[in-house]
Amino acid sequence: MQEIRCNNEMETKIFAKNLAKDLKKGDVLVLSGELGGGKTKFVEGILTYFDMQDKISSPTFTIVNEYHNEQIDIYHFDLYRLADIYEFENIGGEEYFNKGICIFEWGELIEDILPNDYIKITFDKGEDECQRILKIETFGAKYNDVDFEKYR
Repeated sequence: MQEIRCNNEMETKIFAKNLAKDLKKGDVLVLSGELGGGKTKFVEGILTYFDMQDKISSPTFTIVNEYHNEQIDIYHFDLYRLADIYEFENIGGEEYFNKGICIFEWGELIEDILPNDYIKITFDKGEDECQRILKIETFGAKYNDVDFEKYR
């Protein structure tokens, strides 16, 4: 596990934007942490890299927001309101895994059916209200050698 300390929202967005440079179709990110932990701001940073930041909205009431441009398709899921993994399967959620970059807020709900390779980022509040500690775990072999510190 690697830890990245972000002192404010801007640093969280910059980290995400820098990480986005290396994300490709088929990459899966799972974002965990309490409400207001910075997950949606992180997604905003990723969208900024792909020049889609003006389209951001929290998918809380729609389960998935889709963002498209000539470069990539991004699928931003918020699974907070799902009761179980079967609801995700019933909406055809697994069909998204290879269609673009998938970002799952509250993705721990579906960890049993995620592809072998994915990145999990847990957002913890730091010493003050603005600070976030991002705990990054990688699953599968694809991301084993990634030094996430380089994205700061």
